[in-house]
Amino acid sequence: MDSQHLPLQLLLLVLTVAHELDAHSGTTVTPWHVNISQAASNKSTLDQEGEKQENTTVASDYEDFAGLCWRIFEHQMASVSSTKWCHWRAIHRPYRNLRYCLEGSADILKYGYPNALAEEYIFFSHRLYFFNCTFEQRLLLDPPENVLLTLILTPICLIPFLVTLVVCKSKGEMQS
Repeated sequence: MDSQHLPLQLLLLVLTVAHELDAHSGTTVTPWHVNISQAASNKSTLDQEGEKQENTTVASDYEDFAGLCWRIFEHQMASVSSTKWCHWRAIHRPYRNLRYCLEGSADILKYGYPNALAEEYIFFSHRLYFFNCTFEQRLLLDPPENVLLTLILTPICLIPFLVTLVVCKSKGEMQS
């Protein structure tokens, strides 16, 4: 992908994602201590001046896309009842979409993934939506009957085999 097509691809991504946000007009919550532009510009001071501007621009663009990904995630999570936030079946699609959006944006911008900003959004989603999830709230099911029988019968069948093996080995040592 060359730099001539980058603005067109970014516009295409924004238009694709903006459709999801049309119905959402509320305020959004974003991680408060995320500042990738500052980190990118600090790193860039060691590089040449041209690279410094390019890195800061890419980091700034990625920050904008990550914010858009976050707003889409919030919109999708708004449709999930808070009582189901700890059930994977209810939240796997918005969670997966957030990760794919952050990763896809990084790929389009040729920005490394995983990165500090993407991790911050993922961690923030856990702090905001999933902090009350405990092990007891997860749905625990017994394994299927055939798996359970296999797990029970395997050690039972191994015991006679191991006893026979020890007896045969002992007889072989006695005859020598």
